Amino acid sequence: MSQGAESEADPSSSDEAAEAAYRERVEKDLRRNYVAHLCHGLLGQTGFRLLNAPTFLPAYLFAITGGEWAIGVARSLQAFGMFLSPIYGATSIEHRKRVLPVGFLVGGSMRLTVLGIALAGFFLSEEWAVRAVWMFLLLFGFSMGMQGVVFSFLMSKVIPVERRGFLMGLRNALGGLTASGVAYLGGKYLVEPNLLGNGYATTFLLAFVLTSLGLAMLLMVREPEPPRVREAKGVGDRLKELPALLRSDRGFTLYFLARALATMGRMAIPFYFVYADRALGGNTPENLAILTPCFLLAQSVINLPWGWMADRTGFRLVFLASIGLWAASAVLLMLSSGMLGFAVAFFGIGAAFGGFMMSAQNMVLEFGQREDLPLRIAVANSSSELIGAIGPLLGAAILLAFPHEVLFSTAIAFQVLGGLLVVLYVEEPRGRTPRLSEASPQ
Repeated sequence: MSQGAESEADPSSSDEAAEAAYRERVEKDLRRNYVAHLCHGLLGQTGFRLLNAPTFLPAYLFAITGGEWAIGVARSLQAFGMFLSPIYGATSIEHRKRVLPVGFLVGGSMRLTVLGIALAGFFLSEEWAVRAVWMFLLLFGFSMGMQGVVFSFLMSKVIPVERRGFLMGLRNALGGLTASGVAYLGGKYLVEPNLLGNGYATTFLLAFVLTSLGLAMLLMVREPEPPRVREAKGVGDRLKELPALLRSDRGFTLYFLARALATMGRMAIPFYFVYADRALGGNTPENLAILTPCFLLAQSVINLPWGWMADRTGFRLVFLASIGLWAASAVLLMLSSGMLGFAVAFFGIGAAFGGFMMSAQNMVLEFGQREDLPLRIAVANSSSELIGAIGPLLGAAILLAFPHEVLFSTAIAFQVLGGLLVVLYVEEPRGRTPRLSEASPQ
């Protein structure tokens, strides 16, 4: 039999050749794609952290309403939006050989909601501004949930697994450094003098500009086309496949359950600053200018060691270490009474949050086969964000009847449970060899 006939009779040979060509393309464009993701992350992280930090937005809503319930509703709506959309993100890209165009569409929508929050502060009354912020945060979360799936899958295509940790650490580090500087300037020169008539809205407008510049950096990306993709299916059809997907990989199932438990610890994040601000006498602009950089600077300083650790040991250890640091820092927060103690606590929480998000988002990429990644990412993200939607509301409810210390202790308990589940039942997935898909190339 001729060599050509043997090749036709052996599909695995052609599959291996296609995979080899795909990996060769990834290596060829690696430097360019690495730089593009680094620049995108630097500018995007800088802008989005101004909105997601547990300082500016909570302080803004508290200043308008005078109640912590508005903060809980805001963060809950954001998380609820992130819960709804990941499965739509997965079904929108898993049948496509190129996902970057979808990324630009979703990323652009996400940034427009940040602009909406800024404009609401400039042009609406306080009562309507709060409602607008809630609405835009729901839409922001919906777009963010889709973006999390699309961009995580894009990174899995263009950056080899053994090089992702340092890239994530470096871009988070640089983003944290710039965000810390911007946050300091924002608290001191935007919020305190109420620049443009609303210092908080001006800060969010700056976030929109920075994140938009970051999205433009992805124009540099050269995305490879994989040898096979899933056939296009609707959301309902893919949801029917979830039970089989979860049964097929017990480690992945337990991982996303542990991640959901640990994510409940986020119930306390929106209330850290209000607690510290009261204890420090309520000088909000000055406290913003100090504590926000501490939170963000920690992500810049510690994310490089997190990334270094992940590349050498896997993301499981980062997941566990970040949970431990987060719990310890929350205890320090409860024990503090002066600026130094709160600054150290916010630094620790920022470092831990950065490590937790890095490990949670990247550990999922190491389970299963490439074609199933969009759905796996969607399942893990949706389950976490459902908890994230419940958490802030539960936190606000707890604060109606109990002091902050009860809320913070409850959050720590959930984090410890999630960590124990990983310690006892989830092995490090690094080193698994993705199985070839049984689906025919599309």
